[in-house]
Amino acid sequence: MRAQLARIDAVLVQALIAAALSFAHLHDVAWAAGQDGWKAWAYPISVDLLLVAAWRRLRTGDAKASGWCWFVIALTASLGANVATAGLLDLDQVPAWLRILVAGWPAVAFLGGTLLAHSAPGPAPHEDTEDQADVPDPTPELPTQPAPEPTPAPPAVAVPVALVEHARKVAAEHHTRTGTAIDTPTLRARLGVPAPMAEAIAAHL
Repeated sequence: MRAQLARIDAVLVQALIAAALSFAHLHDVAWAAGQDGWKAWAYPISVDLLLVAAWRRLRTGDAKASGWCWFVIALTASLGANVATAGLLDLDQVPAWLRILVAGWPAVAFLGGTLLAHSAPGPAPHEDTEDQADVPDPTPELPTQPAPEPTPAPPAVAVPVALVEHARKVAAEHHTRTGTAIDTPTLRARLGVPAPMAEAIAAHL
C-alpha cells in the first residue's frame, strides 16, 4: 500500500511541477505580448481549461475527432509558450504575429470550450425511428377509403428509374407512419404527377 501511495504521490508531484512551469511560460508570453495584469494570468488558465475539456471529450468516446482537434490546438499553445520562453524568443521584442495570436486566443478558446461542453452526439437510428413512431404527425390527413388492390398491368407510361426509387421511399415512409400501404391517389398527391403516371409508378411498387 505504501509503495502504491509513493508512486501516486510521485506522479502528482511531477504533474504539479509540469503544470506550474507551463502556467508560468504562458503567463510570460502573454505579458510580453502586451497582456499585462490579470489578463496575463487568465491566458494559462484558458489554455489548461481547454486541454481538460478536450481530454474529457476523448474519455467519453463521443466525437473523438473534435476532441483531438481541440486537444492538439491547446497542446500546441502550451508547448509553443514553453519553447518560446526557452531563449528562442526575445520577450522584449515580441513579433507582430505573436501579438496577433495572443490577442485572438480568447475567441478561439471560447469557441472550442463551447463546442466541447455543449455539443451532444446524435441519437441512434433505431431510437430516432421509435421516437417518430410514438409522436403523431401534426399534419392532419383526410380519411380515405381503402381502394381494392388493382390487377397488376404493364405500365402504359414510361417512368424514370429515379422517380420510381423516390416513390418507394415515399411509400415506405407512409407505411411506417400510418401502418397501411399507400394508395394511388395519395401517391399522386405526394409526387405531384398526373394520374396515368401515378398508376404506372404504383404498378412498379
